[in-house]
Amino acid sequence: MAGIFKAYDIRGIYPEQLNEELAEKIGRAYIEFTGAKKVVIGRDMRPHSKPLFDAMAKGMTEQGADVVDLGMCSTPMSYFANGTLGADGSVIITASHNSAEWNGFKMCKAQAVPISGATGIMDIERIVEEESWTPCDTTGSISTYDIAPEYNEFLKKHVKVDRKLKVVVDYANSMGSFESAGIEEFFEIIPMYKELDGTFPNHEANPLKLDTLDAIRAKVKEVGADFGAAFDGDADRCGFIDNEGQIIPMDLFTALIAQDILSEGPATILYDLRSSWAVKECIENNGGKAIMSRVGHAFIKAQMREYDAVFAGELSGHYYFKENFTAESQGLAFVKFANLICKSGKTACELVAPLRKYFSSGEINSKVGSVAPILDAIRSSYADGKQFELDGISVEYNDWWFNVRSSNTEPLLRLIVEAKNEKLMEAKRGELLSLIRG
Repeated sequence: MAGIFKAYDIRGIYPEQLNEELAEKIGRAYIEFTGAKKVVIGRDMRPHSKPLFDAMAKGMTEQGADVVDLGMCSTPMSYFANGTLGADGSVIITASHNSAEWNGFKMCKAQAVPISGATGIMDIERIVEEESWTPCDTTGSISTYDIAPEYNEFLKKHVKVDRKLKVVVDYANSMGSFESAGIEEFFEIIPMYKELDGTFPNHEANPLKLDTLDAIRAKVKEVGADFGAAFDGDADRCGFIDNEGQIIPMDLFTALIAQDILSEGPATILYDLRSSWAVKECIENNGGKAIMSRVGHAFIKAQMREYDAVFAGELSGHYYFKENFTAESQGLAFVKFANLICKSGKTACELVAPLRKYFSSGEINSKVGSVAPILDAIRSSYADGKQFELDGISVEYNDWWFNVRSSNTEPLLRLIVEAKNEKLMEAKRGELLSLIRG
């Protein structure tokens, strides 16, 4: 059981680390911790997701809770079901972009408020280890509910396109086909890898790994598509490709969605602190209030609620919408990008071009022995810059900035550097990596 209870979810290799016996205990512990009476549970297409559902549902009902079986659905659909059905909580059974032998649980309280390591996962782990749930005399029920029609209608009401854009969609043999089902009638879809297959025969379902986007980039150019969309395994992340086959950096995509949202009027929008200066500038230039957030969905969702933000974007390709209970909806991100293309009369490439004004290193990982002394050295070495510690250490200068933060799960430091010219970015990247790696 060691190591499967993580910062944002429970995840392990099936059946060695995560199996039916443990899933039943986690189900009991979830009810003990949350006190939930009604829980919605969805799952992805992995062959072991259904057995894990059966076991978890058994544990929950034996603790007196009623379970609503959503069947197969995307992670954003499970969040939608949580809020729409007035549930006390939800679980989606998925290991997202991990390979076939992995599985896991993403858990929420009511209104899709995430349960993270800091807000309950470690409590659930302790209850599982101690088997310290309260005996229950009543057994809950299991019912089924198809949330797809309502989620599809939710997405459809946001579609404001004046023509059928041609879009290549890479479903990665995963749950993207569920996420986008309701809106496909509005587009000319060229599908890739749409058949469900939990062995991921074509490529890893992870648009952060840029080589997984090679096929869709080529296809967009081949068919003359308006854009491309590549979903991850549980469809809570998506990577987008412009009409020239270029990858749209995920932070810059935040700025594009912000433009569509702000065309309807002023609003508060969050961007994660690894995002380009161009994102904040774009939000403000379009009449929005831009607020920097820390990294990680649990923090971002809490901050969105705190500031009543309508949208937030993360460098990892998570896009969060107030309309979906302050949670991800990649279907909505897809729609709003299409709306912007039609509304502006510009191509995807033309929309992104003004945002490609700075030079970024991307996020670079370094394995380190001890984090604290390195961060101390960075603080003193860059004391002449504007420093803040929202998440790790960020330092800003007039013509460049950087952030260094530690991983939640590994002895890693993550560095990102951005500058107004490429030569300066490369020099500062080298300087900081020398300091980090000794």
